[in-house]
Amino acid sequence: MTTLSICADDGSGGRRMYTDFEAIAEHLREIGVEFERWDTDRPLAADAGQDEVLAAYQASIDRLNKRYGFESVDVVALRPDHPGKADFRQKFLAEHTHADFEVRFFVDGSGLFYLHVGAKVYMLLCEKGDLISVPADTTHWFDMGADPDFKCIRLFTRAEGWVGNFTGSDIANRFPDFDQFVALNV
Repeated sequence: MTTLSICADDGSGGRRMYTDFEAIAEHLREIGVEFERWDTDRPLAADAGQDEVLAAYQASIDRLNKRYGFESVDVVALRPDHPGKADFRQKFLAEHTHADFEVRFFVDGSGLFYLHVGAKVYMLLCEKGDLISVPADTTHWFDMGADPDFKCIRLFTRAEGWVGNFTGSDIANRFPDFDQFVALNV
């Protein structure tokens, strides 16, 4: 279930948790993050390739493209049996920013975005059907878990794609990782 948990960035105090889509979208809107749900009118096989996935969501991509003007769109999938999963996971675990929006749509599976805004951390567990757009220069990190299982459409307004500017902060080490978060909130 899509879940938003908000807490102080120093870990003090309690956490506020939301599972209602409208409540999640409103809290994220307050920090400039877009959150939507997309659906398709055609079934997709688990092994659907990039062309099939993009065709299934083309109307939604086109609608979003009018706001952003994407340079490139692709599909990335990572499954538990991928031999490089640990390296892929490690790449995104440290707090970073981008000069570009980070726009991701979960075609399948799940992943956990951590947004560090002001003195708060917003932990958003995204699942199938969720689209998140993290504004440029927003400090954040992402965890896909020890056994990642997701397929995402990635949308880029810059031709170079994903370029992380790491902050050097160890804040990510002070928060539950994907697997801990899921275990605590199931």
